[in-house]
Amino acid sequence: MNISNNNYSNIFDLPNELLFIIIKKLNIGDVIYSLVDVNERFVHLLFDPFYIQNLNITLMTMKSFCHRTFSIHEQVLSNICENILPNIHDQVKQLVIEQHSIKRILTYNYSQLYSLSLVNFKEEILFQYLTDYSVLRDLLTHQITHLNIDFQTDEIPKILSKISLDILIMILSLCQRLIKLNFCQVFSYRNSFLSIYKLPQTSCSYSSLIELKINVATFNDCLRLLNRRFDSLSKLTINVREIKYERKQINNKTKLPKLKYFSLASFDMIQNFDEYIVSLLRRMINLEELRLFLAVVRVDSTVIDGIELYDQVLVHMSHLNNFVFSINNGVFFKNNEIDVPSNEDIQNSFIGREFGPVASYVHFESNNEFYGYFCDRDNTGKFQSCQRKVLEMITRKNNDDGTFYNQYVEQMKQDYINDK
Repeated sequence: MNISNNNYSNIFDLPNELLFIIIKKLNIGDVIYSLVDVNERFVHLLFDPFYIQNLNITLMTMKSFCHRTFSIHEQVLSNICENILPNIHDQVKQLVIEQHSIKRILTYNYSQLYSLSLVNFKEEILFQYLTDYSVLRDLLTHQITHLNIDFQTDEIPKILSKISLDILIMILSLCQRLIKLNFCQVFSYRNSFLSIYKLPQTSCSYSSLIELKINVATFNDCLRLLNRRFDSLSKLTINVREIKYERKQINNKTKLPKLKYFSLASFDMIQNFDEYIVSLLRRMINLEELRLFLAVVRVDSTVIDGIELYDQVLVHMSHLNNFVFSINNGVFFKNNEIDVPSNEDIQNSFIGREFGPVASYVHFESNNEFYGYFCDRDNTGKFQSCQRKVLEMITRKNNDDGTFYNQYVEQMKQDYINDK
């Protein structure tokens, strides 16, 4: 790193507290490559226990939106493995690694390690490591309580292969101390979805898992997951690629009393809101926080508003303290006798029903098409963007080829990702 003498003096004038904050914002590879030989003071800060306990040994390089690499330069990796890790391995508590460096990095004994992130792995390579690499298996079995899994993708969105389901099953079986699992939600741009068409019927429960983040392909996958024995699961964040009618019926009635936090997002147009979503939410009798990011389409039906949400869902959740929501609702009227609500009607429907302030936008087309969008006030930035862009899409929509409906869903998807 080329730094002039003036810049050196400016940097050295900063107190250690500020320098430490700056270094914490940098990737360990960048820090070692750029600063480790600059000054003894930097070296001292680099080896501060509060810094090295959270070690990210990856560096993302964006070649295209879908194609990103996470490997650090070979020279830097060698420096880390040969000169850094031997001195700090017993102080590391959180570790982020990728597939090309995993064996070199896990050579050392990380006695305090509890959090492990495996990023940008090919499905088959991670499966092989979980099957054959005893060092990784021992870590997962005896130490790891927080685990993040991320797969490479060459397309967006992507339905993951059966290997990923095998990986999930293996992780749940191996990790005896696992408390938090993030499976495919490490990076929001990935949009990789798991098809859970079969989970082993087992008498044992995954009793340690408290928090789960996961992307699944269908609503039935969501139900299959919830109907397994996660006896301690209290926090679930789940993204569903599509919610549509499926011939195979999965149990959607058994109560889920342990669940305290539930976040559901889907970028598909949902036609079975009452049958699927409402029924699922009514199972969560002790929920304390609920987050919904949905797009719902109906024909000759009422518009979703505060009255319906309260009467059908919230009234059954006596412990609910926080409700965050962003809902698109399209209704197509063949029956002209159905009343179409105004924006003021939508706003008023939330008053006096334990909601906070709500932002809403409605648009009614002359050919009996209603488009509504509403969210809690915490999402108003996203709301203003969606209001403008939905109106633009309505202006140029084409009912013959379905272009508008694809754009409508895509807009909701992008706003949700940006909000995260």
